[in-house]
Amino acid sequence: MKAAGQVRVPGGGGTRHPGLRDVARVAGVSHQTVSRVLNDLPDVAPATRSKVLAAIEELGYRRNLTARNLATNRSGTLGIVTDGSPRLGPASTLMALEAAARAKGLTCAVVTIREPYGVSVPAALRNLEEMGVHGVVVIAPLVAAAAQVRAYRTRVPLVLIAAGEVSTPGVLVSGENQELGARMATQHLIRSGHSDILHVAGSQDWFDGRVRLRGWAAEMDEAGLSSERWFESDWSPAYAYDLGHTLVEEGLPTAIFAASDHMALGLLRVFAEVGVRVPEDVSVIGYDDVEGADFFYPPLSTVRQDFAELARASLDLLDDATSALLQEEPPRAPTLVVRASTAGPRG
Repeated sequence: MKAAGQVRVPGGGGTRHPGLRDVARVAGVSHQTVSRVLNDLPDVAPATRSKVLAAIEELGYRRNLTARNLATNRSGTLGIVTDGSPRLGPASTLMALEAAARAKGLTCAVVTIREPYGVSVPAALRNLEEMGVHGVVVIAPLVAAAAQVRAYRTRVPLVLIAAGEVSTPGVLVSGENQELGARMATQHLIRSGHSDILHVAGSQDWFDGRVRLRGWAAEMDEAGLSSERWFESDWSPAYAYDLGHTLVEEGLPTAIFAASDHMALGLLRVFAEVGVRVPEDVSVIGYDDVEGADFFYPPLSTVRQDFAELARASLDLLDDATSALLQEEPPRAPTLVVRASTAGPRG
């Protein structure tokens, strides 16, 4: 009895794993047509594509990536470097990259870096090069880690995911326009009638914290409003919770832009505990649109990032590394999501 995913060898030679020509025989098409279907290329009739897919399912065919890589001189593995941060942005980007790579027929080799980055970053990139990876994507929220990536001269295509950075020879940069996102959040509060808008900034060791602060300050300055009232955090709800107590004691602004939804959540809790009404007494807007933000009380206004699109764009940039510097697209714009936590100022 042959196992699933095997075909009999004529002449009593036992069984083997089905190949591309076996799929072509069962589907009644050429092996070139099967290849076009497997690579999702055009010019295949829908009925023919259905027959090929049915034959693949019937035979239990799986692509031989090793043979394909030898034929094309390209690895089927994507190298991903991450600092292992549990924060929403890096973690969501990692998951989105894995899904986007799988959709391209790539497997992933993930390497985690730690301080000191001057040691761990070169070691990680060197190890991935020695594996013969297709290319490397570095998730680099921290400024110090990105500096070491730029200092290393990699021999494979490399894309750095970092907010507000620009591409340079050897290091292509992909990212979402978080500065614009921060401006959109601040502009929403200004257009709602607020002039006293405080910013709870993210860590300034992070690109994300820097560009969101820059966007808030730029929008305030352009509106003729003070951009001096801001606090640097560690991104945690606990920091925002403690800060909320201080603001209640020293005097609340009419609106707060928190650099993350988790920090906004810390603010919402302390305000609920002491009887400060949101948005009647103070409006609160966050950033990220975390799952469940629409179930905060009140539902949180925020800025949504598209991590899936960021991952796809990063891999497309990796595949077009030779010409990308000449035709680099601008960073993608995030989306403002207005909910019940923001309104016009009190009184």
